Amino acid sequence: MSDTTTTAARDANAQAGSSGGKSVVPSSGDRGRTAISQTVVAKIAGIAAREISGVSDLGGSAERVVGRVRDVLPGTSTASTQGIEVEVGERQAAVDVGIVADYGVAIHQLAAAIRRNVVNAIEQMTGLEVTEVNVTVHDIAVEDDGASDNPRVQ
Repeated sequence: MSDTTTTAARDANAQAGSSGGKSVVPSSGDRGRTAISQTVVAKIAGIAAREISGVSDLGGSAERVVGRVRDVLPGTSTASTQGIEVEVGERQAAVDVGIVADYGVAIHQLAAAIRRNVVNAIEQMTGLEVTEVNVTVHDIAVEDDGASDNPRVQ
């Protein structure tokens, strides 16, 4: 993330005190406050990123390997925060999204669509201002055309 935003998010976290990674969203009244965990913001971002056509998977190589292991273990599910890093301040959030794009997709358009969807989802669901969404494309997914069904050597 950029130094400016990272510093702003850290300053906002410092102002939040010992909130334990939680953002305090100002409420409309003085009857209490709302705390939103970084995990919640990361889940929202992960789900929003996966909704975009052209996103094959989230995360880098190591995260995807761990995700595949998690998928085969009984009683576990796919982590919706895989490939997502967030910094949450008192009123703002910054997001890093790592993806694997489908082959043939215009990556610049895909990244723009991910940004729009992530920003809209987080801002609508939490009331936090999203200062930036950085998208890193770790890999390209190529559909298997079935050629591996017939090995070249027997």
